[in-house]
This record gives sequence, structure tokens and C-alpha cells, in this order.
Amino acid sequence: MAHKPRSEMIAETRAKLLAAARHAFGTVGYAEASMDDFTAAAGLTRGALYHHFGDKKGLLEAVIKEIDAEMNERLCTISARAPDPWQGFVDECIAYVEMALEPEIQRIVLRDGPAVLGDPSTWPSQTACITSLTTNLKRFVEEGRIAPADPEALARLISGATLYASLWIANSADPEEATRKAVEALKVFLDGLLVKKADSR
Repeated sequence: MAHKPRSEMIAETRAKLLAAARHAFGTVGYAEASMDDFTAAAGLTRGALYHHFGDKKGLLEAVIKEIDAEMNERLCTISARAPDPWQGFVDECIAYVEMALEPEIQRIVLRDGPAVLGDPSTWPSQTACITSLTTNLKRFVEEGRIAPADPEALARLISGATLYASLWIANSADPEEATRKAVEALKVFLDGLLVKKADSR
């Protein structure tokens, strides 16, 4: 039997560790997750974990990166279904906030992530988010769809609002009610950016 290429073996090892860690972080949380337990679950050693991810914190970063990529893919699908680009933008912002209700995202990304990795606004994924938001908002300003304002400033305000809303939901005693309030307020906030017909005379 031919041996697998080294690159394929490395990818498989990383995938096994990520899957085992993601399950552990999602069920018992980062603090309670044992490196020995999830390396054993993956059929690997601590040495493999240290080699590929550095330590438990590095593994959490990788798990969050994987979840974030999946969230982004889902959000792109949601915005693409909208009847027009602005509605797609609004739907995407609302869906991002509503994802804070999902147990895995809530526990790993919004609770343990900030506790272990620090302020989420400094994570690489947020930089990419700001860039994407800025591009969309620049187009809306140029089209006269929304009030003229600096696109990056708007992007940072919207990103901050949706991120903080998600953190509020994840740590709320009543996440469902917090989500309802957050989504209602977000709709009012985004609607306020639109150039109304009376304003464009």
C-alpha cells in the first residue's frame, strides 16, 4: 500500500485535533477541556498538538478561525438570497447577531474566546470583517443609498454594534429576549442610514 503524501498526513492530523478540540470546547468549555482527553479522542499525542498548534490556546484560536470561516460562508449565502444588495447587507448583519444564540458559537467564540484571547475587536477575523463592511458601505454611499459618511467609520460602528450585541446575547440570562431587542434596535439603526426620498430633493 502506498504511503500518503506528508502534506496529506499533516492535514489529517490537524483536522483530527481540531475536531476533537472543537467538540470538547463546545461541550465542557475551554477551561475544563483536557488536552489529554482530546488528543486521546483524536488518537494522537500531546506532542502532535504542540507541533501543530503550539498549545491549548493556539488550538482554541484555530477552532475559532474554523468556526468564523463557516459563519462567514453562511452569511454570504444569506446576503446572496436577498432581493437587493442593501437588504442583503441588513440580513447579513441581523443573521450575525442571531448566530449568538447557537450554543457552539456562544460558548467557544463569544464566551471562551474573549476570556482567553482578549478583545475580539483585535482578532484577525475582525480586520477582515471591517474591510468587507467598508467596501459594501462605500458602494452604498457612492450610489446615494445611504447618507454620505466615511465608509470605514460606518463599518467600525456597525461592526462594534453587532459584536457587542452578540456578546450581550451570549452572556445574557435571557438570550432569546436579548436577541429580540438587539435585532429590533439594529434594524432601526441601519434604517437610519438610508437616504429617504424627502431628503434627496
